[in-house]
Amino acid sequence: MEYIIFAAVMAGIIVLFMAKGLYDYKQSEKKFIRRLYSDYGVLPQREYKPEQFENISHYYLKHADGFGIDDITWNDLNMDEIFKKMNYTYSAAGEEYLYYLLRSPCMEEEELLHREEIIRFFQEHEDERVAHQFMYHKLGRTGKFSIYDYLDYLDGLGERSNMPHYLALILLIISIGVLFTNVAFGLLVLVGVLAYNNVSYFKVKGEIDPYIVSFAYVFRLLDAVKTLKAKTRNTKILKEEFESLKKSSASMDGFKRGAFIIMSGGRMSGSGNPLDMLLDFVRMGLHLDLIKFNQMLSEIRKHISDIDSMITILGKIEAMIAIGEYRASLEEYCTPAFLKETALNADEVYHPLINEPVKNTIHTSSSVLITGSNASGKSTFLKTVAINSLFAQTIHTCLAKRYETALFRMVSSMSLKDDVQSGDSYYMVEIKSIKRILDMTSSGGIPVLCFVDEVLRGTNTVERIAASTQILKSLCRNNCICFAATHDIELTHLLDEIYCNYHFSEKIQENDISFTYKIMEGRASSRNAIRLLGIMGYESEIIAEAEKMAADFLETGVWHRLDYRQAQ
Repeated sequence: MEYIIFAAVMAGIIVLFMAKGLYDYKQSEKKFIRRLYSDYGVLPQREYKPEQFENISHYYLKHADGFGIDDITWNDLNMDEIFKKMNYTYSAAGEEYLYYLLRSPCMEEEELLHREEIIRFFQEHEDERVAHQFMYHKLGRTGKFSIYDYLDYLDGLGERSNMPHYLALILLIISIGVLFTNVAFGLLVLVGVLAYNNVSYFKVKGEIDPYIVSFAYVFRLLDAVKTLKAKTRNTKILKEEFESLKKSSASMDGFKRGAFIIMSGGRMSGSGNPLDMLLDFVRMGLHLDLIKFNQMLSEIRKHISDIDSMITILGKIEAMIAIGEYRASLEEYCTPAFLKETALNADEVYHPLINEPVKNTIHTSSSVLITGSNASGKSTFLKTVAINSLFAQTIHTCLAKRYETALFRMVSSMSLKDDVQSGDSYYMVEIKSIKRILDMTSSGGIPVLCFVDEVLRGTNTVERIAASTQILKSLCRNNCICFAATHDIELTHLLDEIYCNYHFSEKIQENDISFTYKIMEGRASSRNAIRLLGIMGYESEIIAEAEKMAADFLETGVWHRLDYRQAQ
């Protein structure tokens, strides 16, 4: 009798605990949904651990086809930070697809217009947007690895037997039977069997945990597909995506059968659902999920392409929702217009990472050479145009009042460093970087839009100007628009027939310097580098002698040797 009372009390406590947990879980869901309505355009606070952030790129690496943004250009434009500012996704599928999107400029205007239809639909239909975002929240992320890492690991498991797990299940049934004949002895046997089952469970589970995570995500994918089909059945803009999802998910019927045994709704997503916690204890004792895992292993290998298709489509839709929310965070944006001729027209374009940015306007159908002093805005302007051109062909959103552009392949050589590992000097790194641009422009096909900051800065003046002139000249010959920044005024004269000259300037008044950061036509006419030394507190003698030497060179074209005896 005492055992029955004790069991009843324990059962009551468990029920109360489950009820409280379920209530808290439902309240947290309601709170999350309210936040989706109220905080639209407010980027969720998130910590990006280095290893996790690196894994975001794995969908792109798996699906890279045709032209993509290379690592040099990606790093030049600080695209990791830009990605973080627009990552309004809640699932691994959406997150990895958004990254893929930014590294894969689209060359088909029809596809870009289709993306715009999806973006606008969720911008204009708040309830549908929230419902989908909640669905993606439940789909969740995959932990410290990409879903594609988990799927790639499947081949390492080989064939697996269920016999040890059937034995564990039989022993548990026997121990329960003993419990009915001798309670005290039966409890002892039951505890021993459960201990054995738990130990053996975790031993095997430790081997297959990465694969259980992959199955968990596939199960949640299938649930998301089911939800999406119910919500988009009458949405014409997603008709093509709906048909593909329907086909892919139908082929997974065998995989889905009995899926609740190995994975319930919130398992591995960290939802904290108490029902899932209870089921975990059942799995430990019965090994049901391990048995089901082995049955499903061969099944999932047959349908990798269907899983990939579902990840791609679900990821694409969430990425479009995220782009719409990113738009809501912007001060001003426009959708791009695509030109048939090789040209670029940008009105009041600005940089996405700068608070209170200065907006600039430029219209050109030829290459552009930009001069100006350090910190005047040359490099930032190059990056601004490059980023917005990339945005035009990826997220169909430009940070500008108006943006017109041809469809380009994009490449840059800007923020280079010495390569210590390979032993390459800065100059070697630079000429290799520029060589890849020349190779791209000479390959023909789609026009190239390239950005070069301080051509060949790693060598002496004479050779730099000579080589830079010929390199920039070559870039103009091959269906390419080049934006280049330089301190060498000589280049503006040598290339003025094929490059449009623009410049940034500064104002020095008394002991202060200010920049307008506004681009202006023509070459830079001021030389203020020496005067800046004075503002920074250099000795007046250094300033005076430097200005004298510069004036002498400009007049004679010759540098005169110093009189060291006079200096002493």
